[in-house]
Amino acid sequence: MHKSLIHELPKIVEEGKKEIEKILERLSSSNKLSLQTNELVLPSKDSTGLFSGRVPDVDEKEWLNRLIYGDNLLAMQALLSGDAFSGLPSMRGKIDLIYIDPPFDSKADYRTKVTLPGVDIQQKPTVIEQFAYADTWSGIVGGKQVRGTLAYLRYMYPRLVLMRELLSDKGSIYVHIDWHVGHYVKILLDDIFGKENFVNEVVWKKTNSPKAQTKGFGTQHDTIFIYSKSNDHYFSQVRRDADENYLKAFRYDDEDGKGKYQTVALVAGGIQNNANRKRFEFEGVVAPWLYSLENLNKFKKENKIFKTKSGYRLKAYLMDLGGPLVSDIWTDKDVSPLQGQSSEMMNYDTQKPEALLNRIIEASCPKDGIVADFFSGAGTTGAVAEKLGRKWIMSDLGKPASLVMRKRLIDNDAKPFLYQSIGDYQKETFASSKLYKRVGDLAHVVMQLYGAIPFTDDQNPNRNLGYIKESKTLIMVDSPNKLTGLATLKKAQEYKNSFMGGWRKVIILGWNFTYDITEAIQSLNDKDLEVLVIPPDLLDKLKTKASYKKLVDSGKIRFASLQYLTIKPIEIEDINDKEDKIKIELDNYVLLSPDNMPLDDKDKEKLQEIVANDPLSLIEYWSIDPDYDGETFRSKWQDYRENTENDNDPLHVIYKAEIIAPKSKDRKICVKAVDVFGFESIVTKKYD
Repeated sequence: MHKSLIHELPKIVEEGKKEIEKILERLSSSNKLSLQTNELVLPSKDSTGLFSGRVPDVDEKEWLNRLIYGDNLLAMQALLSGDAFSGLPSMRGKIDLIYIDPPFDSKADYRTKVTLPGVDIQQKPTVIEQFAYADTWSGIVGGKQVRGTLAYLRYMYPRLVLMRELLSDKGSIYVHIDWHVGHYVKILLDDIFGKENFVNEVVWKKTNSPKAQTKGFGTQHDTIFIYSKSNDHYFSQVRRDADENYLKAFRYDDEDGKGKYQTVALVAGGIQNNANRKRFEFEGVVAPWLYSLENLNKFKKENKIFKTKSGYRLKAYLMDLGGPLVSDIWTDKDVSPLQGQSSEMMNYDTQKPEALLNRIIEASCPKDGIVADFFSGAGTTGAVAEKLGRKWIMSDLGKPASLVMRKRLIDNDAKPFLYQSIGDYQKETFASSKLYKRVGDLAHVVMQLYGAIPFTDDQNPNRNLGYIKESKTLIMVDSPNKLTGLATLKKAQEYKNSFMGGWRKVIILGWNFTYDITEAIQSLNDKDLEVLVIPPDLLDKLKTKASYKKLVDSGKIRFASLQYLTIKPIEIEDINDKEDKIKIELDNYVLLSPDNMPLDDKDKEKLQEIVANDPLSLIEYWSIDPDYDGETFRSKWQDYRENTENDNDPLHVIYKAEIIAPKSKDRKICVKAVDVFGFESIVTKKYD
């Protein structure tokens, strides 16, 4: 017999609480998660194409806004933990406003359109993204696999609890949702935040043209649930622009030419009996004046107060009041949905208008407060917070989203911000295809596809090592939930030298890589260590045992080398006693084989032509740190596609840059490039 969602909700809450207990225990252990700073971005948009001014500087001891790439469950754990080593404190109880717009359509297509010169291609999600999306719509509840809404609620529960942990005592959360799961999510919110802390259910008109339905009314709105951390939460009343109906209420014109006004009864029975009241209401509008007995004569002198048979009345001027107060129905033009021709458009499907976030932030975040968005998509929350002078934290699992947000912030001349990622994905439980219960199961399959023989479980309990006997080569398969980096390379070297008596060579097969993987390989300078990329779409082809057999029989499995960037020789020109001019030019970009990209076959063919004829067009963004310290990449100059102020070409970056930097005796220059698929490469050059 099919059990209803209501019947299953207690199990979701129970399992969610158990997961939270484990997470909170981990926060105080040595096994806690941390954030890796990929880039400290100092936005330096240069309309000439050459950064001819001086390299900007920043006080890194002050607050820096954060853009985080990765699963928000892990990002929030890292924020709660803090990082004493890097000087980043715990954010527990420090965030004043959280706005989230989580995915709520199980039929969503998470592909991303990439426009290249002459062609458009559709990029599939990365392996880590695929796992996360699968978790959203397929999970375990009560020991059984569930899909759809149940899986979604199981996915959301621990995340909402962590958001509550991050909120300050005066904080609020806005959960933007639609009719698919909205009221079930509200039940979770009641449980986590307390029904007594429910503030509002806001109805937002998301489209001017509802989709036609044959068996019902067309949907035209989303719902935003507002909850507070306590009954002492921050809230500032918001007014919308005055419409025609509101203006009609101002019936009189002042003889002195001060504009239109209404007459308002101050209080029934006279002002003297209510001297302690600080505000009064009329027809749902709260007037902004503070009044007391001592103000009575002042108002009279200004001809704003007069006495009638029914008591004292006040002239309420339109110019003083502004527009009417915003209610919980948001259909006004101030927050109208985005139109295709809007200058805000970022070509991101779930993008929301800046006016919507402007209203939310002004209402529920103080001027010195912190705003967070853990499903940040196109980055509207951070962009608006930046304009309003609030601090912000944004995270998203999508690489395309991270690219869009970074470019948008630079385009808006944002203050310096950190671009971070999760330090180690392997600390999170592997949640892949149910065909492979453990990471080791999948590692064995990958080894066999590569042509290696797995070691027995007794020899290798982690089940991630194999070998090719004839060439005395050790094979190490990394986890799909891990970013392969320097630590993994060093571990592989240890295995090569000592495991089972030592090996001539070691090959690492990885799924996802840290941004500095190329530099890490170069730093070890080990000709007997090789890193190869597992085809990102391999898991799609391994959904069943039959598909696995078909893949093995076909022999069409290619493990590619890493992508890399090359630059032309750097020129350093002496300007004066204190400064140098540094000239940098891109040379070439070598991408992974199109066969190993997350693309359909027809798009792989299109990409092959671009790789052969115009490889630098694949560069989405590149930046320079003229004084790289080997730890934190400080992006002090950037260019990116669609920055047409540089060269009027939206599909190419410029290839040359000149920057002026302080002289240095042992300068180390680092150049970073990010391609249209989100893969990162860096080149470093040292000058004594």
